Amino acid sequence: MRQPRGPGEGNGVSGDDHAFMDGALALARRGMGETWPNPTVGCVFVRDGRVIARGRTARGGRPHAEAAAIEAARVVGLDLAGTTAYVSLEPCSHHGRTPPCADALVEVKVARVVVATGDPDPRVAGGGLKRLRDAGIAVLEGVRSAEADEINAGFFQRVRQGRPLVTLKLATSLDGRIATMTGESKWITGPDARAWGQLLRATHDAIMVGIGTAAADDPELTCRLPGLGDRSPVRIVIDSAARLALDSKLVSGAKQVPVWLVCGEAANTSALAATGVEIVKVPATWSGTVDLAAALAALGGRGLTRVLVEGGGRLAASLLAANLVDRLAIFRSGVVIGGDGLAAVAGYGLEKLDLARRYTRQSLQEIGADTLETWARGH
Repeated sequence: MRQPRGPGEGNGVSGDDHAFMDGALALARRGMGETWPNPTVGCVFVRDGRVIARGRTARGGRPHAEAAAIEAARVVGLDLAGTTAYVSLEPCSHHGRTPPCADALVEVKVARVVVATGDPDPRVAGGGLKRLRDAGIAVLEGVRSAEADEINAGFFQRVRQGRPLVTLKLATSLDGRIATMTGESKWITGPDARAWGQLLRATHDAIMVGIGTAAADDPELTCRLPGLGDRSPVRIVIDSAARLALDSKLVSGAKQVPVWLVCGEAANTSALAATGVEIVKVPATWSGTVDLAAALAALGGRGLTRVLVEGGGRLAASLLAANLVDRLAIFRSGVVIGGDGLAAVAGYGLEKLDLARRYTRQSLQEIGADTLETWARGH
């Protein structure tokens, strides 16, 4: 139940409230892919219509945004008493490795806190807002909530469902093919789209491929955008029998950028484990393949909130068949390959159209000569 409003809290939201919250949201977006297992949060302190301090959640989730902004103010000798704090997520109210952010806001004597959205973590879940109101601080909720919810959709899903948000990325021809009949696929989309795909890697906690893609392409799966080399996420291979080659680029670079191999419980992984590859064993299905629902639950248990799936067609089909794909990011070029080309999604036995997975388009934009469509799973 929503707590009563604190003294001075009003129903209206001003244009300034939206503008300053946009600043907090922009800071939060910068942390996407860096802050897991924690959410990414932005915080802005405002006095007399001017931003005087700001901060965002640091890599690995500590310190939190509020603490970072308070420290930024302290370093230059700024007093935050009487300010308004704009925070993209409800301040935490529990003691962990750091003190509660709600208490920190009370201690610096802010007059007002504007929050974009609540935190579903049971350790918070309204407790942070209650702490602020109990201290006599005016609280306004729900400013830019839809944007804030999307930024931390992965964290929210891990809290509520125990698994990360899964985005399936496809780079296809107009007719939904990812390679010719001979397997040629470089390059269906242009350089701008490929750069955008690299940016997607930088904003996710992990990249996932199947063993077929890992064996055929020998990819590195790192972020190669200038200046973002340190944003390469965890590389995950779904490999039921632990067949990943010891001389592959993924294994060779496992000590520089983490590689997690998800395999069946009976797989022999001793040689791979010795290379620095982290082994995640999960139950297998009746056919001997990795149980993908169990795999995602295991990844959620390790703190991952956002996983980008890049290939291949069989893995995409298996995830879709299990209703485990939450977002689609489809880069589409103007080329037509034909029905003998390799389909972006392998067949998975769909017999009736009303059983097909349905998605709602979130955006459509031009990326150079190509287009990018993003879709969210329907309910």
